[in-house]
Amino acid sequence: MENIKYSQEKIDEFWKKFLNETNRDKDTKYLDAFHFELTEKWANELLRLVLIGQKKATASSLRGYEIEGERIPKVGDLSIVTDWEGIPRCVIETTKITIIPFSEMTYDICKREGEDDTLESWVKGHTNFFTEEAKQLGYEFTSDMPVIFEDFEVVYQV
Repeated sequence: MENIKYSQEKIDEFWKKFLNETNRDKDTKYLDAFHFELTEKWANELLRLVLIGQKKATASSLRGYEIEGERIPKVGDLSIVTDWEGIPRCVIETTKITIIPFSEMTYDICKREGEDDTLESWVKGHTNFFTEEAKQLGYEFTSDMPVIFEDFEVVYQV
């Protein structure tokens, strides 16, 4: 997941609409507003998969959270998913967190991301992603690196 430089005004407006339409407490906070991936093509494609119900999980580097000083998601957290341009499109709720070494990932786990047909394609794509993220954040990708695997469900979309 990639933090975005979004219009805080658009995010705030979207969040207020979500709270009103779902009858949630007005003081409810969201953990993050973000888009998936590091490129426009993949950010928008993964958002599409979320919106059609195919993508129900995401994998992140534990080291990335540590370097950026962010807390790890926990069950019940709400987050706003945007497109590449930062336009909010849905709210997801974390339903499960699994921390697993990259090398111990199984297809039964990673298939919930809805992106790959095999474990091998997941490993290839996520090796590329984590290698690029590691360069940007200043850590080294290794096969035993802890991965935070976050299951979620869409609780609101426009």
